[in-house]
Amino acid sequence: MADRRNQLVGRVRELLADALGASRNRSTAAQTALAGARERAVRVRRAAAGVPERVGAERDRRLAEIESRHSSRLAELVRRAAEAAAREAPGAGSADWSTWRPTPAERAEPPGATRVGTLRLTDEDGPTGRGTGDITPVPALVALLDGGHVALDGDPAGCAAVVSALLLRGLGRAAPGGVRLMGYDPDRLGGGLAGFAPLGTAGLLTFVGPGGLARLLDDLVEQIRRINETVLAGEHASLRELAAATGRRPEPWRVAVLLGGDELSRHERGQLDRVVRAGAACGVHLIVWGVPLPDDPSVTRVVVAADGAHVGTLPVRLDPPPPAALVTETCRQIAAVVSAGPAPTPFTDLLPAPEQMWREDSATGLTAPIGEGPQGRPVLLTLGDYPPHALIGGPSGTGKTNLIFAWIGALAARYSPAELEFYLLDFKEGVSFARFAKGRRDPSWLPHMRLVGINVNTDREFGLALLRFLAEELRRRADAAKKHEVTKLAELRAVDPTGHWPRIVAVVDEFQMLLAGRDAVAREAADLLEDLARRGRSQGIHLVLASQDVRGIEALWGRPALVAQFTLRIALPKALRILAERNDAAQSLPKFHAVVNAESGMLEGNQVARIPAASDWETWSELQHRLWRMRPAEAAPARLFDGDAIPRLADAPDFRALQAPEVGTPRGPVALLGEIIDVQARSAALRLPRAPGRNLAVLGTRIDEACAVLDAAARSLARQHRPGTARFSIACLDPDADPAARALYEDLADDAAWYDEESVTELMAETAEGLGGPGTSGTPHYLLLFAVDAAAGALASRVGRASGLEH
Repeated sequence: MADRRNQLVGRVRELLADALGASRNRSTAAQTALAGARERAVRVRRAAAGVPERVGAERDRRLAEIESRHSSRLAELVRRAAEAAAREAPGAGSADWSTWRPTPAERAEPPGATRVGTLRLTDEDGPTGRGTGDITPVPALVALLDGGHVALDGDPAGCAAVVSALLLRGLGRAAPGGVRLMGYDPDRLGGGLAGFAPLGTAGLLTFVGPGGLARLLDDLVEQIRRINETVLAGEHASLRELAAATGRRPEPWRVAVLLGGDELSRHERGQLDRVVRAGAACGVHLIVWGVPLPDDPSVTRVVVAADGAHVGTLPVRLDPPPPAALVTETCRQIAAVVSAGPAPTPFTDLLPAPEQMWREDSATGLTAPIGEGPQGRPVLLTLGDYPPHALIGGPSGTGKTNLIFAWIGALAARYSPAELEFYLLDFKEGVSFARFAKGRRDPSWLPHMRLVGINVNTDREFGLALLRFLAEELRRRADAAKKHEVTKLAELRAVDPTGHWPRIVAVVDEFQMLLAGRDAVAREAADLLEDLARRGRSQGIHLVLASQDVRGIEALWGRPALVAQFTLRIALPKALRILAERNDAAQSLPKFHAVVNAESGMLEGNQVARIPAASDWETWSELQHRLWRMRPAEAAPARLFDGDAIPRLADAPDFRALQAPEVGTPRGPVALLGEIIDVQARSAALRLPRAPGRNLAVLGTRIDEACAVLDAAARSLARQHRPGTARFSIACLDPDADPAARALYEDLADDAAWYDEESVTELMAETAEGLGGPGTSGTPHYLLLFAVDAAAGALASRVGRASGLEH
């Protein structure tokens, strides 16, 4: 039992020892784990302490990256916005006042928007929320001309600055005279627009007094109605669209500035609403302050406050008002340009596209534009059965020559030389029409031109020769029409398509010189003109007569049948007696304009045309060279007759045609004596057959001209003989004729012999004794005796037997 107990005690002791050892082991492990945990806790605390710094650094890095991208994107958007604003409001539309100057847009180019200030772009709403201030100013724009209307509200001084900026920039973007202002300022009686007052001298600014608002609005509504009805005419939705399609803007912009006033009446409110709705399409615009405008997409509202302004919903920093001196000087310059008269339109406006040139048919008539009318539509001139002929009048300097150039160019570009021929005479002194013919400066010529006569005032007979030529051409055409049993040119061309039947236009500038006086030339010229004017229409021969003033044309008065044929009348500024007696429309014409009237000058036939600049060298040369390059292979230059130029023998067609026969002596050689005054440029000729009395005597006291006749005769005879087959004996009996005689002698060289006052006796004796004697040589012998009247005594009797030009 004791043993049992001892065993149990021992066993308990062993178990307790094992338990104690296990507890100690667990305690040691726990201590170790605790130490590790504590160490990990220290490390975690240490690591946790560094996380905010790293997270903050990463956050700052990411925020900086986002900020950079945001700023770059914003800067790019601002740059694009600024570029777009500059394109939309170019030049004077947005330039700073320090560098501002007018920059008118091209005629078909829209004027663009107008700057009133700048937008301020900031990054206060960006990622950082710190707001770094302005980045780049972008122009704040308002659409006015061709855009809409502007309604102002708020601070009077700020609104006045906006009005001045809008008006000056609008004036600077339009051509002078392209903007007309109407001011309604009942409170300050026009003082709000005082800087623009110089425009009033040119009719570009009108003020409406108190109580005149209804009349102003009525006028604006009437302008809108007229433009819609007669200008746009259902073909275009707006003047801007019409200008883009045609390249022309036929109407100015009209801007009404309404600055305050009493409450609007019902009628005024209705008219104002109509202008707001329909005005912008017709170039009628409103700038108002103190007058309520209805809500409409075309209305831009600008609200000005002490701390800033808003254009629509955008905050804007307004520009300062333009300097007063800049406003006044700009308006003075515009008024001066407008008062001087509008500039001519481009000559190219009259011309068809190059691929359309020479496509028209002249069988029934000739039609071409001469300029543009008040609504921008071309004003056409027609020559045909009706009207058949034209009368042009205007004082010196009003553009008569330019109008003729424009008309000739418009016709020549549409009709080929086979359809149209020109004959042109200029009785005034000048050579402007010489460019139609071939010249030394410019080898080109107008292919349609058959005759150009300049400086004809001293050769009225040449004008008469042209009328005779046209009369003969009329007879030829009438005979052909009778043969084919027709009466009109169109019918003749239809039955004889292979014939050459172009329409002929004969232009005679300063034609009164031809009809001046009561001599035989004037009487015959008037008779021929009357016949051509009466019968020429049916055969396609048309007369265009131009003059500075017809009051002195005595040969016309008393011939009502002649004047009545000229149903097409063109009156330049201040022209007298071209239109009907009570038609004074030409008296108020501006420069570069003309009244075109196809009803014999009656008032109801008036059309006003703006004539382009066509007569300067470069403008005309471009067209002429183009047409010259298109000329037919058989085309020949026009005949040029210059009344102030001495004809050159070497240039005469008859002289160039002379030649020596291959064998023997020419039969009946021809002595050319000078140029006949006629259209064909023929030479006066004297045939010298082997017959008695075929000699030439030149009588007169003008030595140079007499010598020239003998010189031409001798040189033309020499051209008909081969060297050594003719004798030329030249004698000069007066020192004044010696230079001409010597020059001829030197040029004839071996075929000529020289005789003077002492030796001419031997020549006369030899020649007289040999005439008719046996064994007379068959070699032609020409005696050229200069100043033979100086011979005396026995020499005179011998000269009488063999004088002048002997063959």
